[in-house]
Amino acid sequence: MAFQCQRDCYMKEFITSVVSCCPAELKQEVNGKKEILKGFNVILQDTVLFPEGGGQPDDRGLIGEVPVLRVTRQGSDAVHFVSSPLEVGQEVRVKVDWERRFDHMQQHSGQHLITALADTMFGYKTTSWDLGRQRSTIELDTPSVKAAQLQELEEAVNEKIRSHVPVHVQLLSLDDPAVEKVRSRGLPDDHAGPIRIIDIEGVDANMCCGTHVTNLSHLQVIKLLGTEKGKKNKINLIFLAGNRVLKYSEKSYSTERSLVSLLKTGPDEHVEVVDKLQKSVKLLQKTNLSLLRDMAVLIAQNFKNNPERGNIFSLHKKEGDNEFMNIIANEINTEETLVFLTVGEEKGPGLFLLAGPSGPVAELGPRILEILQGKGAGKNGRFQGKANSLARREEAEALLRQHHSSQEE
Repeated sequence: MAFQCQRDCYMKEFITSVVSCCPAELKQEVNGKKEILKGFNVILQDTVLFPEGGGQPDDRGLIGEVPVLRVTRQGSDAVHFVSSPLEVGQEVRVKVDWERRFDHMQQHSGQHLITALADTMFGYKTTSWDLGRQRSTIELDTPSVKAAQLQELEEAVNEKIRSHVPVHVQLLSLDDPAVEKVRSRGLPDDHAGPIRIIDIEGVDANMCCGTHVTNLSHLQVIKLLGTEKGKKNKINLIFLAGNRVLKYSEKSYSTERSLVSLLKTGPDEHVEVVDKLQKSVKLLQKTNLSLLRDMAVLIAQNFKNNPERGNIFSLHKKEGDNEFMNIIANEINTEETLVFLTVGEEKGPGLFLLAGPSGPVAELGPRILEILQGKGAGKNGRFQGKANSLARREEAEALLRQHHSSQEE
């Protein structure tokens, strides 16, 4: 069957009734962690909320006042996942999140248009596509697209938009001869009901279950951002359609104004100024590294030249790296001296190195690691790693001195 969202993609609200409601779980990812949300799967008599399909994500919206967190298709049914139960037989008002829906309509119809013209103009077939949250991509069966072709394709799709080309929806039976004349990548195994055809008048006829605009003018504009290398000798064409182009322009202008303020130059000079800054930073980093190396040698020599030096050398510096610490340890005779070095923020994360006689290092290294809440390993008289917190550094140093004192007694 075709849902109400497919019969009228512009309908924002719809009154229907609850057919079934049963307990269910939804697997989702929140901040990189997988979670299982308990709720209910609801099937309605009909719906204006589109279940995912045809490369298009599902809709969001409300059933009454209950938020719909996911919509999926199971055979001829659209299954709505909600957090609260709904009474079977109850009449409900379904509202669609229109901003999300219309965005998906613009991107999906935009994809159909780009796909059709890329094939007509250059013979580049679409093998898949992805409607992303910020940008969408079309996988073309070609290893490359020339810049001139990209510009020509962009001009052609926007000319079709300016021409107000109508977009029609046709419902055909599976055995209708007209089905063989339309573009298709096949039907899902559990497909039920008539075949739905999206016909961009005079441009393209394509089998599709998604929601689409009724006229290409509703796309407003399409911007082809460029291409990226795809898989298996294919190319990914990146595009924006409709309101996404406006948002991208607004964000780009805001970034441009911020760069003007920071760099004290006009937009046309930004690339040149940033290039000069990067070269200056690299030179400064190289000079700083050289100075740190020289400083490390001087620190070690100063310790060795001190007639009152003990058998423990401890040092913390905010600036430095593993090489800085290892130079100091290499310059000091660690067969006789226990060297404890740390770099980083005094009470924040950083790096540490414990070097000296292999026995004490092997014994004390894991204990230092625990105090600094870090990760590391050691061998041959060296134990080093990352510290999550240097706040207890003094405690770690006290442990070393206590151990040394006990060995002398």
